[in-house]
Amino acid sequence: MEFENQTELYYIIVGFPYPLELRFPLFFFFFLIYLLTVLGNLLILLAVGFEPRLHRPMYWFLCHLSFLDMTVSSVVVPKVIAGFISGGRVITFGGCIAQLFFFHFLGCTECFLYTVMAYDRFLAICKPLHYGTLMNRKVCLCLSFGTWFGGSLHSMIQTSLTFHLPYGCGNQVGYIFCDIPAVLKLACADTSLNEMTTFVDIGFLAITCFCLILTSYVYIISAILRIRSAEGRRRAFSTCAAHITVVVTYYVPLVFIYLRPDSRDPLDGVVAVFYTTVTPLLNPVIYTLRNKEMKSALKKLVGRQSRRRRKEGRRRKVMLRFTCTQELGHFGTSL
Repeated sequence: MEFENQTELYYIIVGFPYPLELRFPLFFFFFLIYLLTVLGNLLILLAVGFEPRLHRPMYWFLCHLSFLDMTVSSVVVPKVIAGFISGGRVITFGGCIAQLFFFHFLGCTECFLYTVMAYDRFLAICKPLHYGTLMNRKVCLCLSFGTWFGGSLHSMIQTSLTFHLPYGCGNQVGYIFCDIPAVLKLACADTSLNEMTTFVDIGFLAITCFCLILTSYVYIISAILRIRSAEGRRRAFSTCAAHITVVVTYYVPLVFIYLRPDSRDPLDGVVAVFYTTVTPLLNPVIYTLRNKEMKSALKKLVGRQSRRRRKEGRRRKVMLRFTCTQELGHFGTSL
């Protein structure tokens, strides 16, 4: 009965403070970022799908990252955009549960995926002769499935621990979306155990994944420095630079938000905006600007679409001329 009463609750997502006259500029700004995020990551998916040369483990994992960036942004940003028009973001209790679950599901999956991508680069650079055997199709499928399964398991645990508490003592989420630290403040019970569990769980996962990534790159950098050719070293560093950059943009906000128990810092909201809005846009930009193969595939994809549009235009012109000729012939016959 208690849960049935809670399902009737609704929350108001306060978001971040801004002057009222900036409401429409902020709406267009966030809408543009979201649109570019979806289009940028979708282009990566299409480029890898249409280019046979990119059907390799590195780009297979990159496709998963692009899909995660699109979906994690879609969980949060549309609600933020709607708030600039309506003036408040109302969400039901069930909607809040769903938003928290999918955000942590996708975010944790992305954390595991960065670790897998570092392992892939480690095998490619440190064990190039055995790379095809160690990172075959079956291994890629198992690793990618493992990241999604691990993310879902983590999210189910965190969501169930958060929402088994009684709620109804407040309805204003002082954040841009329903996240664990903000939702726990609205519980009608002691949340110290939940806060400690969240800190230990997320902290353990983040530190473990980060240490594995760091270990991989210690071996990678050591192997790169042993390459005699300057061009070979440059290409190896260029391959890994994009991954290192996105790892940094992922882990810095993660540490700032979740690994500081009892934080009341208003900067948390600003960091959350960066984490959920800007980071998913940066990933496709970083990977396309620093990767010649990806840039070449994108150019080929754009060229293919342009040629298709030109062919379609020519076909329509031919059909139009044919139709006009038939009509004129019919008109001349009737005369």
